[in-house]
Amino acid sequence: MAGGGSLKEGGSPVFDITPHKIAVCHLVQVFALHTQPDMPFAFQSISQHHRLGLFLFSLTRSCESFLDPSLEELLNQLKALGGLAMLSEHLISNLLVLSSPDDLFNFFDKLRGVLAAPEGSSMEEEQTLLDPNSHLGIFIRCCILTFNMLPFEGVCHLLTNLVAYCNSNDSTYEMAEDDDFNGSEFHELLEDPEVYCEAAEFEEYGLENDAQAAENLTHIPSKFLSSFLEDNQASDDPRIKHGDGGSQSGGLIPLLNNNFRTDDNLGVLRSRWQIEGYLNMQADLLEKDAISFPLYSFSATLRQLQKLAPELHRARYLQYLNALYHNDYLSALDELHCYFDYSAGMEGLFSRSPSPSSEFEVGRFETALLCLGTLQCHFGHPKKALEALTEAVRIAQQNNDDSCLAYTLAAICKLLSEIGISNMTGIIGSPYSLGTTTGLGTPLSTQQQLLVLLKRSLERADHLKLTNLLAFNHLALAKFDLKHVKKPLLSFGPKASMKLRTCPTSVCRELRLSSHVLSEFGADGLLQLNDTGAFSTSWLKNLSAVGNPWLKKLQKPRSLSVNDYDTFQFYAQPNPMPGSVLQLAGASYLLRATSWEHYGSAPLVRMNALVYATCFADAASSSELSLAYVKLIQHLSVFKGYTEAFNALKLAEDKFSVSSTHIRLLKLQLLHERALHRGNLQEAQQVCDQFGVLASSVTGVHMELKTEASLRHARTLLAANQFSQAAAVASNLFCTCYKFNMQVENATVLLLLAEIHKKSGDAVLGLSYVLASLSFCKTFNLDLLEASATVTLAELWLSLGSSHAKKASSLIYQALPMILGHGGLELRARANIAVAKCLLADPSYLVSEDPDAVLDPLSQASEELQILEYHEMAAEAFYLMAIIFNSLGRLDERENSAASFKKHVIALENPQDEDNLPTHGV
Repeated sequence: MAGGGSLKEGGSPVFDITPHKIAVCHLVQVFALHTQPDMPFAFQSISQHHRLGLFLFSLTRSCESFLDPSLEELLNQLKALGGLAMLSEHLISNLLVLSSPDDLFNFFDKLRGVLAAPEGSSMEEEQTLLDPNSHLGIFIRCCILTFNMLPFEGVCHLLTNLVAYCNSNDSTYEMAEDDDFNGSEFHELLEDPEVYCEAAEFEEYGLENDAQAAENLTHIPSKFLSSFLEDNQASDDPRIKHGDGGSQSGGLIPLLNNNFRTDDNLGVLRSRWQIEGYLNMQADLLEKDAISFPLYSFSATLRQLQKLAPELHRARYLQYLNALYHNDYLSALDELHCYFDYSAGMEGLFSRSPSPSSEFEVGRFETALLCLGTLQCHFGHPKKALEALTEAVRIAQQNNDDSCLAYTLAAICKLLSEIGISNMTGIIGSPYSLGTTTGLGTPLSTQQQLLVLLKRSLERADHLKLTNLLAFNHLALAKFDLKHVKKPLLSFGPKASMKLRTCPTSVCRELRLSSHVLSEFGADGLLQLNDTGAFSTSWLKNLSAVGNPWLKKLQKPRSLSVNDYDTFQFYAQPNPMPGSVLQLAGASYLLRATSWEHYGSAPLVRMNALVYATCFADAASSSELSLAYVKLIQHLSVFKGYTEAFNALKLAEDKFSVSSTHIRLLKLQLLHERALHRGNLQEAQQVCDQFGVLASSVTGVHMELKTEASLRHARTLLAANQFSQAAAVASNLFCTCYKFNMQVENATVLLLLAEIHKKSGDAVLGLSYVLASLSFCKTFNLDLLEASATVTLAELWLSLGSSHAKKASSLIYQALPMILGHGGLELRARANIAVAKCLLADPSYLVSEDPDAVLDPLSQASEELQILEYHEMAAEAFYLMAIIFNSLGRLDERENSAASFKKHVIALENPQDEDNLPTHGV
């Protein structure tokens, strides 16, 4: 690292002593020696002392940036703690005293006094001090050892940087003009080859057990301290002492040749562990919301980091992620190749910690193939992605890389479930074998291979205790159970009786198992994820909230003797759960909302979407959070009308980027539905054309989007009474869905074909389509869609003549509980109009005897259809009401209904006269 610190043999720095670390050492000294009578600073309460300890712990683990903070930032953080103004003055005065190498040597020599002597030591123990194996104790030991390993040139540069560090806060404190130290004097001393101080003896503090102490602390990687003995030996190397040997000159050359130095940060990097934590945090944030990371500015930041620390190849991996999430295919591919060319994938993508080096290891080619497959899948190249992932499985098996194999199987499952692939012969070996005793020469379908892969991935994740992957696999199995019927793998022999239907109980069980895995997080030591410092970083960021003026107004005057919970405790606490755990927990609720969309429970869809948007918004990616908002807005459009939906959509557009795919798709959906209801077919066709722009032209990619575009195109043709063209589009769509095994979508397509034949007057042919749709609905438990198909079936029977009125009425009353309980405005209105038509067509029914039996459902339907601005169906409802009122002799009500009928007919014939939301910018 830059800044002249300790250096492993081979040029890989592990720790540097910097002005910021010296300031932290001062604070740790005050924290540890606060009871000594000669300390000029005294804490006013025990909680204030504990608060400083928590602050120092977080400060030495924070990963907010890869550069050390300035003195001004440190003082502002101390100020936010409250009641520590004297400590800031004490810190500045002690930093200004360090004006010569002798002062630095005396400071670090006294710093040894904050460490408690180990058991069996002859050192006098006046009091209990810092445990040398605690986090702060290890930090102090690292600083002492690093300083004693510095060559004379390193000490000179450290003093020069210390002066600049103090001068960075000139607005509050000024350097004394008569200081004995002048930074320029040390540039003259750089030619002196003598080493100012040699490595001190630390046996009495147990430094020979540094590696063991590091292993006992999960937040300190073993590599951080395991090289100290090597460093002690390397400090005797004249190449390091004299600055010869290029990169082995104690880290001085990166500082002298650094183009990133500024007056604020001095170009001094933090410890390697903190920088890796910073890169991990940026990777998580980049995945969460790539729009907040400008492509070129973030890339420039990473290039500056590469200049300061060329050995940190993980910065190249961040370059790859940056280009990937900004859809720059060539740059992403180039950066991925560069990353694996330089590091061979040995920095650990899964464990997020440096893997142990071995002279026999040549890299992780399987990890490179996994990343390549993910890249190809992201850019819509399913065949190339499948080739790379299949090769990754083979190499991972050869190298016994179980973790990579488990993640690769999960990636293949995600690819097969989200991208339509009609032929995948040989994905998991021979298409005639399962790799188990059940493989009896039976060729497996795509869905059967997917199920086998899901179960294999689940078993491996469970065996390896990969908690996140285990939860992900349970979610993947829930998705599979939601859309696929499990069939027997054997084509002959005795079979257990089974119903060819999906099982909602299986979906619910997998979702519960996913949540159960996450609820057990932390209970087992094997399940704990490595803390990357995100908690400490979040804790320090929240310090600024305590100093906000609005928060101070809420605080009541409190005595300084209060020693327990205060504003600091309540308003500055980050979430201790890792973001990946919260993301998977939230994904469970999002999938619950999707499953209840299939099963036809509108309240549960709304409830689960609200839980996700309320409880998991901070950890959710922008894509998933926008999907939750989409579900809520769709609920508004179905139950409250388009006015409420568009108002909510405007708020969602302000919250999310305009380029959010889910938000753009939702806007197109609402515009198309409203245009059809208003009869504006020209606008509806324009919106249909924009659906095709969002979908990829690659076969098998974005199948759900392509299916919806074709459905809406057919509906537009149907509204224009172009029945043959609409039927042709729907028939082609059915063939596509059948090819890619999209059975749930087939139910909707068949129902659309039935609607086309009903409106064209061919009710007999429409019956076959609606019955086929009902069969699919029963197979996949699509309760609400089944209710809609039942209404269509009743309408078809009714169109065959009045003799079928009772059968049609019986079908409608059978579906009414589901429709009235969970159906939207349009479906309820259709059912009410169908009920009135059945009664009017029944010869045994007399309007004069019970007029409310038909007027009440028609009145309810007319109100709901006016909210939706559905002019055609509303005109039909008012027309029937006018006829009934005329037969009853209620002329005033007849005229009102006739006037409403005329208004809707005119609006349907002249849609351009109404105000429409613009479709540009979608």
